[in-house]
Amino acid sequence: MTRPSGLPDAVRSGVERALGAVRSIHPVRGGCISNTWRVETAGGPVFLKHNDAAPAAMFAAEADGLRALRAAAGEHLRVPAVLALSHDAANGAEDNGGGWLALEWLEPAPGGRDHGERLGRGLAEIHRARDGGWGWERGNWIGSLPQENHPADSWPGFWRDRRLAPQLDLARRARRFPGTEAEWERLFEHLPGLLAAGDADGPSLVHGDLWSGNALSTTSGPAIIDPAVYRGHREVDLAMAALFGGFDRAFFAAYDEAWPLRPGADLRRGIYQLYYLLVHVNLFGGGYVGQTAEMLRQVLR
Repeated sequence: MTRPSGLPDAVRSGVERALGAVRSIHPVRGGCISNTWRVETAGGPVFLKHNDAAPAAMFAAEADGLRALRAAAGEHLRVPAVLALSHDAANGAEDNGGGWLALEWLEPAPGGRDHGERLGRGLAEIHRARDGGWGWERGNWIGSLPQENHPADSWPGFWRDRRLAPQLDLARRARRFPGTEAEWERLFEHLPGLLAAGDADGPSLVHGDLWSGNALSTTSGPAIIDPAVYRGHREVDLAMAALFGGFDRAFFAAYDEAWPLRPGADLRRGIYQLYYLLVHVNLFGGGYVGQTAEMLRQVLR
């Protein structure tokens, strides 16, 4: 067996209790927060994420999100199945080597000509899962930052109190506050009118962190991973997809054909992108502070 340094014996033992004998373990690319591995088991390859510093609930929350997305996904989009995770009663005991999550292995492959189209249509299908109100049954994480999902009565209230305000508080404490307090107060004052389309559309199951690194091309078609799910306005996923690039025109066109957006989506996109920019302010600082302040001013014009 190949055993790279950094994978505790307790993790290997936990995986074997859940999935059977491990034949080999090889590090793979794909994790900027957790270490990632291809684990060969008697039943086939498995994708393993491991983090010895992660809160115990982090991988459980990710597994919960993946299961929800997989249940909602249609024929156009793949979501890896959850096979096992640490601190799971099925493993018989908690592991001492840190948190881990074992997922179905999806074999990478170059994207076909219809990759963007299938991804856009598949995302629209997931967004049509509309059971429940704004929020989620548990908190989760976006990157390494906690994400609050307590239910709210309105979409503008959820976006203000569960998304923008907590990230602003973190930035304020770190002395990375973008823009001015008056500008943010002005935005919050006008959110009910600016985000009225959310209440008009109603809640959708959203991926929550749909940047290009979380959308894969595999031998079985496009796939999405690493969610930060909740029930929110469907436009948040499109806003994140547009923020840093990596999604082609076919993706957006296919989504719009499957489920057209309401008028005013361009303005709302900036409001939703503010959250993701604030997350980057709190994770990385640097130029994201100025970029966030500029986006805020664009939204307020």
